[in-house]
Amino acid sequence: MFLTKPPKLFRTTPVADTTATPTATEPTPQPTPQAWSPAPIPQPAAAPAPAQPVVETSPAPNPDPITEPATPETSAPIATKTTSAMPVEQASQPIPQDTLAEADLPTPAEPTPQPIPHNINTDTEVVRYARPKEAVATTEPTETIPGVSVTTSVQTSTQSMPDIDQPTDIGNREKRIVRARSVSSIPFADLWYTPEKIAYIRDESTKFALIPFEADDLKDFYKALEQGYTGASSYALKFAGESYRIERIVTITGVQYNCRKMPTKTPDIYTLGLPEPIVDYLVGLSQEAGLILFGGPTGMGKTTTASALMRKYLERDGGFMYTIEDPPEMPLDGLYHAANGALGLCKQCPVENERWSDGIKSALRSRPRYILVGEIRTPETASQVLRAATSGHLVLSTIHASSVEDSLNSILKYAAGAGLAESLVADLLARGILAVVHQKLEGTEKLRPVLHTAFANPNPLVADQMRMSIRDGKINLGTLMEAQTSKLFQGKPLFREF
Repeated sequence: MFLTKPPKLFRTTPVADTTATPTATEPTPQPTPQAWSPAPIPQPAAAPAPAQPVVETSPAPNPDPITEPATPETSAPIATKTTSAMPVEQASQPIPQDTLAEADLPTPAEPTPQPIPHNINTDTEVVRYARPKEAVATTEPTETIPGVSVTTSVQTSTQSMPDIDQPTDIGNREKRIVRARSVSSIPFADLWYTPEKIAYIRDESTKFALIPFEADDLKDFYKALEQGYTGASSYALKFAGESYRIERIVTITGVQYNCRKMPTKTPDIYTLGLPEPIVDYLVGLSQEAGLILFGGPTGMGKTTTASALMRKYLERDGGFMYTIEDPPEMPLDGLYHAANGALGLCKQCPVENERWSDGIKSALRSRPRYILVGEIRTPETASQVLRAATSGHLVLSTIHASSVEDSLNSILKYAAGAGLAESLVADLLARGILAVVHQKLEGTEKLRPVLHTAFANPNPLVADQMRMSIRDGKINLGTLMEAQTSKLFQGKPLFREF
């Protein structure tokens, strides 16, 4: 069997045809190559037919050379050379070095790519870095409001440590601190004072993150926190003309204080950014009796909205209002001059030793027109709220819940836990409910309230969908809420009797 071509290790010069076959021991002398010069590429039509392999059967005809793709050997001008087919023994003989022309030298092989180490992920680059030995900090204080500045410290790396695998580059790290002359000089809502004597407030540039806080009178504020402690976990504090609601928590590292700064004045409900059609309807319930329940997560402004609505009732119709809070938050206590010339009076009463039900019982004996219960969080409180709502008072309260339906289910479970029969609890709630308002705050730098509401007919003797669903134990108000919201925004009445 013969090969079609010799192996392409070297290019060969034309070998003269001879009838004598060279032996393996005596190679045929080759003529000295002439000076070589590149020859033009022959046109495909004039190119000589390639040598056919020597096989036992007739070879298939070659395709048209014009349609064959160009190969790297024909992509540049080279000399045209032909080689006759030789037996395997002759083709395998080494060719003398003096028969090689300059252009016939072998092309250097491309470097073989090295395999990727098995511990490297080609999708996520792993950066090995050295931890900084010393930090070079640069501060750029930025004045935000009078007496308050935000300082950013950028720390860069200069030192090494044992190698650590990290999925990203650490870069420069920033440390931001809010500095103020006084604790009361900044409009924060919550302040956390840790056992390590470090204070934090919310970072307004994010939704949940915290930022360190420093003030010239922060140590004095801490002393006031300790001195104001009365033995209860929740208590009120006055400091530098501001009111704070304090929650004292014992942690594994010491005592921590969660401080909520309260407004100096109860806001007008129309300035809270709530949908005006819903506010108008709530304000219009001032002459009714029943329960207006505000639900939502912690810190979503439920108490603020309820207190602002109570203030509007006093300014509109006057009357006596009694609050039971732990501790009192909004400054509602005092005398009010109603628009119609009547007077309104509010008295805020703190809860003693978590005895919410005793506070509500005391309020009912005072014959108030309005009752504000800060939060429903015990079975006794829930049962007393339902009794007050069905005895001719307008009661406002808050509860932690994730939706309108969850608010109703929560108060039902609380009240049933006080020993009341479930059917009695459902009947009390169905007769006493006026409205359920679920409130959340959304946004990052500027929070805005988002409300979901459901309303019952102010006339408890008239059956409606909300009361029927409570009595049946199947509270699903999605369709009702959408229809009522649409009517309110179109200026249509929700109920014919109201």
